[in-house]
Order: sequence, then structure tokens, then C-alpha cells
Amino acid sequence: MTPKKHEAPARAGRREWIGLGVLALPTTVLAMDLTVLHVAAPSLGADLAPTGGQLLWILDVYGFLVAGFLMTMGTLGDRIGRRRLLLVGAAAFAVASVLAAFAPGAELLILARALLGVAGATLMPSTLALLTTMFRDPAQRTFAFALWMTCFTAGEAIGPLVGGAMLQYFWWGSVFLIGVPVMLLLLVTGPLLLPEQRGAGAGRFDLTSALLLLVAVLSVVYGAKRLAGAGASLEVLAWVVGGLLVGAVFLRRQRRSAEPLVDLDLFRLPAFSAALGTQTLAVCAMAGSQLLVMQYLQTAIGLTPLQAGLWTLPSVLSGIAATLLVPALVRRVRPAVVITCGLATAGAGAVAVAATATEASLAWTVASFTVVYTGVTPTLALTTNAIVGSAPPERAGLASGISQSGAELGLAAGMAFLGSVSMAVYQGRLGETAPASLDATVLQEAKETAGGALAVAERLPDEVGAALREAARLAVADGLRTAAVLSAIGLVGAAVLAAVFLRAVPVADDPAEPDASVTGVADDQAEPDASAGGVTGDHILPAVAAESCVGVDCADGPRST
Repeated sequence: MTPKKHEAPARAGRREWIGLGVLALPTTVLAMDLTVLHVAAPSLGADLAPTGGQLLWILDVYGFLVAGFLMTMGTLGDRIGRRRLLLVGAAAFAVASVLAAFAPGAELLILARALLGVAGATLMPSTLALLTTMFRDPAQRTFAFALWMTCFTAGEAIGPLVGGAMLQYFWWGSVFLIGVPVMLLLLVTGPLLLPEQRGAGAGRFDLTSALLLLVAVLSVVYGAKRLAGAGASLEVLAWVVGGLLVGAVFLRRQRRSAEPLVDLDLFRLPAFSAALGTQTLAVCAMAGSQLLVMQYLQTAIGLTPLQAGLWTLPSVLSGIAATLLVPALVRRVRPAVVITCGLATAGAGAVAVAATATEASLAWTVASFTVVYTGVTPTLALTTNAIVGSAPPERAGLASGISQSGAELGLAAGMAFLGSVSMAVYQGRLGETAPASLDATVLQEAKETAGGALAVAERLPDEVGAALREAARLAVADGLRTAAVLSAIGLVGAAVLAAVFLRAVPVADDPAEPDASVTGVADDQAEPDASAGGVTGDHILPAVAAESCVGVDCADGPRST
């Protein structure tokens, strides 16, 4: 049957572009909150005197709860309205930020950080889902997603720098107040600029499924982070296996439920599953490499934490430039080609990191990692666009949550797996090359961490200390080299996945109907019945169900102004 032609989608106007700016600001703040507290930890510790365990919870609970609630909040937004959830989350984020800034003790700060995580989980999927509503034109939507990803990347990168600048003049709590005016701006302008949208016939919210999902994700992420920090143990195994078992119960409940929290049919869409797998694998490979390169710059090359952070700026700036270039590129070249070439380039950069690790060359290390970062970052904008764009419009919030959850799990898995492999190589290598005169207890202390080895070396006689420092440097280099090789394999695997399964996704300006292999919808089913209120004009997946919209005419996309 000859595919039916869809009318051209409505193009976004001035109001939508201003709305994009409103959504970009909180995205930057959310990303900053993942890293901004790292530089504040010493002054925070001196003021509040938390225990070691409390300090770890202060640093990590935000990311844990963001990961745990992303899919749940995405689904909730589909039911109650994405703009409504966004504004509720913004208000909660502002209040929690003030609580954190003025927390008198570690316990209240942990609680405030947990509330920030829950609020952050409402904001991330809501912003992505609203972008799909505001930008129906594929080329414009690709640019909007690229800008969103740029703001997220920039926020993560500048978090420590902004935190350091605030601490130069104010107390540690000031780092939490950065987001308050941004959230207030969102609360004022959001109702004026952003459309309201929710899925029709959303049904009841399954609280039991939400709790099962939260426990499953938190258990796996916590186990992965413990693996990265403390190595393999029965405790780590129990967390991961327990999380997987709870996840299996959750999936069984979704299959049997008439109104599931997570629509598992999304994973039957080839473009959705392939883009999600590509994104998760790429983030996994890059996150592990980024962590180890930062450690390498400090322990093997001898930079301070601030110097190491500043030397990552070339990679961040290059990644942002590449991400902003992508929308113009995919108007002429299929996204699968761009993603494949980007990830293959990143794989080559990882090989360069491995090849030059033993040289202790700052220039080579920075240049090689810049290639990795520049290759991966723009592909994340495209895979996010493919994940959210390939889902039915009434499931955009859920798809956004799944996309962000995949990235968060890839981040945790990359740091855990590659960090553990690197640590095992480091310990084995140091055991072979450390000075023979070292006492077994001292050697064991040096093998715990590279920083510990350098601290031990300072206490030893000059000749023995110098030999231990050199042995530790070579051991760190060997660990990085092994991890970089594994990263290269993962990146090439992600490139192959994209080349094979995303090849049918059309260029952004391609007026042709998408292949059924992308959407999972046959040609004779691609045109939704206008009487059903279906949305037409999506070049990645035609709408297959009705939507309920408030404040804009969602049948034709947002009105241009």
C-alpha cells in the first residue's frame, strides 16, 4: 500500500522559543546540583561535623532519588499534566533549596537533599515531554533537544566552578540558593509560555508499582556505587540481586495490570529500544572514562583538584559546540550516521587514552579525552530525541523518564564496572612493582587507593617514597589503560547498535513517512483517525492515541505567536 502523506507539522513561534529558554534554565540548575556540592564538602564538614556516612549521604542522596523517581514522575506527568507537575516540582525545589542552605545539622541537610532529588525527578521528564509538545517540526525539535542537552552538560561541568566561586565569598549553604531565583522565574513565566498536556484516559496512579520501581532502581544504583567505592562484596551483591528481583516483580505486575505504571509496549518499538540501548552504553563508557581520567590527572600527573577540573573545560566546550552543530547536520544526514560516526570517533579517542596512559602527558590525556567527550555528547541529544520522539505523544512523559533513567543507570554502571576493573589492575600492578622493602601493612594501605599510596610515600624515606610514587603512577596508568580499552569496545558496540537499528530514522527535513521498522506501525495503520484526535506530522512516530490538552490546540501543535 502506498504510504499516506502527512501534513507538515506546525512550526514553533516566538512563544515556544522563549519557553525553551525558560525550560533550559532549570535544566542547567538540576545538572549543577549533581556536582556543585563536591567542592563545598570540606567547609560543610567543618561547619556541620557530619560523620563519614552522613557526608556520603549528603553527597549521594540527591542523585539516588532523582534516578529512583524519574520514570514514576514521567508517568505521573502524563496523568495529571506535564506543566502542572513541572510547576509543582519547581516550587518544591525552591523550598528544599532554602531548607538545605540553612540546615542547622547533617540530618536536616540529608532530608533537604532528598527532597531536592524528588523535586528534580519531576522537572527532568517534564521539560523533555513539554519540548515534544512545543516543537512538532522535526528539525526544530532536534535543535531544541540539542540545546537542552547542552544546558545539562554545561550545568554538570560548571557546577564545581560555580560552587568554588560562591564559597570564595559566602558560606557553604549559598551553593543551594543558586536555583531559587531560577525556579521562581519558572513559576512566574511557566503558566504564560508553556502548554499544558496530559494523556487522555490516564486512569489511576498505581502507587504499589511506583514503590516497587523506586526500590528496584535505588537498590541497583546503590549497589553499583558501592561496587565502585568499596569493591565487590556480599553486601554489594545483595543490593544488586535484591534490586533485580524487585524489578522482576515490578515487570510482572506491569504485564498483568490493565493500567500499568510503565507501558512495556514502548520497548517493542525498534527506534525506542535501540536508542535507549545506545544511549545507556555510551554513557556507561564515557562516565567510567571521565572518572578515571580525573583521578589520573591528579595522581599520575600531579594536578590539584581545581587544576584537573579546569583542564576538563576543553572537552566540555568542544562537546557543547558539537552538540549545537548536530541539528544542522541531521537535516542532511540520517541520525544513525551521525550517531555511528560520533561514537566511532569517541572510541578512537578512548584508544588514544589507552595508548598514551603510561606517558603521563597532560597534553595527550586532555586531547584524547576531548575526542571521547566530543564524540559522545552530541549523540546523547540525538538518542534522547529518538527515545522521546518515537513514543506515542500521550507517553512522552514516561519516555522522558525512561531516557533519563537509562542515562543515570549507565552513569552508575560505568563508574562501578570500569572503576572496579581499574582498581583491580591498580592493586595487582602495585603489588608487583612496589619497593620490596615495604612492610606488608604499609603496602596494603598503599593499595587501597592511589591517593593513599601518595600519602604513604610522603611518610617514607626519600628514596623509598620516590619509588612508591613511581610504582603508584604506573599502576594508575595501567588501570586507566585497561578501562579505556573497555570503554572503546563499549563505544564501538554502541556505534554498531545505532548503525544497525536506527538506520531507518529519517533526516529531520525528510518529508517521507517513517519506515515501519522504526515505528512498529504498519503503513496502513500509520495515519491516525482524525476523529480520534490523533496528532499527525511527527516524522519519527505517528500518534496512535488521543491526547487531552489545556491552553493550546494540541491537535495542530502549539500556536505560533
